[in-house]
Amino acid sequence: MKSIFCLCYALFFTLGSCHSSTKSYKNGDLIFQISRSSQSKAIQLPTHSKYSHCGIIYQKGTEYFVFEAVQPVKLTPLNEWIARGEKHHFVVKRLKNAERILTPKVLDAMQKEGKKLQGKKYDIYFGWDDQRIYCSELIWKIYKRGANIEIGKLQRLKDFDLENKLVRKKLEERYGKRIPLSEKVISPASIFEDSQLVEVDRN
Repeated sequence: MKSIFCLCYALFFTLGSCHSSTKSYKNGDLIFQISRSSQSKAIQLPTHSKYSHCGIIYQKGTEYFVFEAVQPVKLTPLNEWIARGEKHHFVVKRLKNAERILTPKVLDAMQKEGKKLQGKKYDIYFGWDDQRIYCSELIWKIYKRGANIEIGKLQRLKDFDLENKLVRKKLEERYGKRIPLSEKVISPASIFEDSQLVEVDRN
């Protein structure tokens, strides 16, 4: 009896991250998590949001992947992506009227735009050019260039709360005394809070 219980528990633990509602996910859905990376706090504090990483969900065959900007920009199996987040917590959001707006033609255009950025290095400096890419920038540019939709509000670095000592330290580590306060930025928080999106799942 004990061995059967252990086996069932092991199976549950192994499959637990495979969320039962993944069959309802659609290409172009956005997924958010609390990153456990060293810079997560430096994103959370100035944006006043716990969500510090995000990506786009795509289905290939029967498998789901997250197209994300890490090191480098790449496709990551959904379960692997979820497992990296704090407490495996995630939220999935979808564009309102996605079935009407994200047609196969539009989704194809979005994926083509994504392929242009695939393999790019992660941008620790949060620059706005395409030489390096960060997570929310990847989402914004794919939606803008592939679907002509702006998700989230573009801001300047100076618009964020930069007074926390940890944030100031991180900024000075990366930029020295010449912090580019006028640099264009899109944050995970801004995308997460966009009224064009509706929540379809969370764990």
